[in-house]
Amino acid sequence: MRFVTWLLTTAAGVAVATWLFNGISFSGPSSGQEEFNHKAVPLLVVALILGIVSNFVRPVVTFLSIPFIIVTLGLFLLVINALMLMLTAWIAGGVGVGFHVEGFWVALLGSIVITLVNWGTASVLKDDH
Repeated sequence: MRFVTWLLTTAAGVAVATWLFNGISFSGPSSGQEEFNHKAVPLLVVALILGIVSNFVRPVVTFLSIPFIIVTLGLFLLVINALMLMLTAWIAGGVGVGFHVEGFWVALLGSIVITLVNWGTASVLKDDH
C-alpha cells in the first residue's frame, strides 16, 4: 500500500509540474477526457522512472557532490534534483514515453514543485502506524 501511495503522490507532483510549466510536457492530446486517457499510464510510468532514478542514481551523485553541497550550503541539492528530472525525461524518451523537459531552469522549477507536492500529499496521507 505504501508503494501505491508513493507512486500516486509522485505522479501528482509530476502532473502539477506539467500543468504549471510549459517546458514540462507529455506528448499527445492537450485537453478533455482524451488527454486523461492518453496520459494516465505515461504519468505513472514517469513517476516510477523518477522514483528509480531518485533511489539509485541520486544517492551516488549526491555522494560524489558532497564538496559542492558543502560549499553551496546545500543549494547544490536543487541542481541534483533538476538533473534527476532531466535524466528521467531522457530515460522516458528512450522507452517511448512522451515526457519532455525543456532546459535546466524548467527542470529546476519542476523539481521544486514535485518535491513540494510530494511533501504536501505525503503529510496529508501520513500513516500513523
